[in-house]
Amino acid sequence: MKKINLLILQAFIKPFMVTFFIVMFVLLMLFLFKYVDDLIGKGFQWYVILELLSYQCAVQLTMALPLSMLLSSIMTFGNLGESYELVAIKAAGVSLRQAMTPLFVVVGLFAAGSFLFSDYILPVVNLKMGSLLYDVRKKKADFFIKPGVFNNTIPGYSIRAKSKSDDGTTLYDLMIYEHPSGATANNVTFAKEGYIQNSADNNYMVLELKDGVRYEDARSKNAKRYDPRQQFTRFRFKETTTKFDMGSFKMDRTDEGLFASHQQMLNLRQLRLYSDSNRMELDSLRSVNSLESKRYINYYSPYFRDSTVQATNKPIKIADFERNDQRRMAINNALNQARQIKDMAQNREAEFAPYADKDIRYDIEWHRKFTLAASCLLLFGIGAPLGAIIRKGGLGLPVVMAIIFFLIYHVIATLAEKAAKDASLAPMWGMWMAIIVLTPLAIFLTYKSTTDSALFDADQYKQKALGLWRKVVGFFNKKKDKNDKPLTV
Repeated sequence: MKKINLLILQAFIKPFMVTFFIVMFVLLMLFLFKYVDDLIGKGFQWYVILELLSYQCAVQLTMALPLSMLLSSIMTFGNLGESYELVAIKAAGVSLRQAMTPLFVVVGLFAAGSFLFSDYILPVVNLKMGSLLYDVRKKKADFFIKPGVFNNTIPGYSIRAKSKSDDGTTLYDLMIYEHPSGATANNVTFAKEGYIQNSADNNYMVLELKDGVRYEDARSKNAKRYDPRQQFTRFRFKETTTKFDMGSFKMDRTDEGLFASHQQMLNLRQLRLYSDSNRMELDSLRSVNSLESKRYINYYSPYFRDSTVQATNKPIKIADFERNDQRRMAINNALNQARQIKDMAQNREAEFAPYADKDIRYDIEWHRKFTLAASCLLLFGIGAPLGAIIRKGGLGLPVVMAIIFFLIYHVIATLAEKAAKDASLAPMWGMWMAIIVLTPLAIFLTYKSTTDSALFDADQYKQKALGLWRKVVGFFNKKKDKNDKPLTV
């Protein structure tokens, strides 16, 4: 048994490592394709990109681990079946269930580690990843002049160059509009040539202009608008230097504490604490200024009662009013009260909705801590017997089968989670729906693999269905014959 266990473990570890790195690489490429517009052209240092990718690797572990577990288990038992090693193991008196036992122990350790990872490490990674990605997406792109197009990335300036040199440091036929207040341009500068360079501390961009003219609006508040001598001032220059503040192009790191209360940044203890506080707010909203005392409308105010009607605390009928104007005033009064209650209910609903949404999301995130570990066990329970049944190794049929079953799992999990977020399903059912649906499939595949029965044999299913039908028909015929017998006294 020790040699068999060692053989199976060695056959599982290598495909698991290979598939894990392949899946992680694919998921990282999908992440880069998604945020490529936010990363290119902003002048990030290499360590910022590396930090972002390292955080993303930890985040994608929740999807890479179950998928690699499914694919490697199919490949392992498919290779063993294709090389008839499973047949030799069974011939030695070891059942498939006993052969799977060491892998179940290893997968159980992976599942326990994934639970600890999702509870202690993943919230911290999500916090750092979320704050860094927010700063990366918020950072402006580097200053770049495209010939013939105005560049408005520098606050308060619009710069256009008709052409530029091959290295991009020399601009020709420059036009610079200056509008520091955000309104229309007050000052305009034209130059035949301009040379760009950064200051020593990289806080400013220095633009050296040659052979140009500058127009400034010289009108003051007390100047007469019709005086042409006080409209504009024109300066001609051979050389001049203009400095542009590049502080807005730097990436400022946001305080991580601003994201710390998000549900994905919390562990189980913090989720329980935040959830209890949120439910206390919900209970207070339900009790304070409740609409329970205002749900009855005083349709007919006592001020509009006719003198012939006796004063009573009970609502009076519309027929009790003799004059039409009294009836109209009573109905208008009731309608006004109904509108007030409706507006109050809408305001309370708008105040209540964010807390109810937080309560759902806290519950969803609480269950998510456990579903990662359960998904590893479930997908291994599907992949291992499926590989023993199909008896095909390599990256052909096992990859196709793994993708099919993982897509089924992922689609069910995504749709159920979305329904839970929309309050169509309870958070528990929404997060565990995929595992509940696919667990019978894992049990069925395990049964088929341990009994050496063909999974895709249609004749076998027809025979079993026919036998079951005959049993049902025989049961009802026996019951009918029993009812038709005469009674004996």
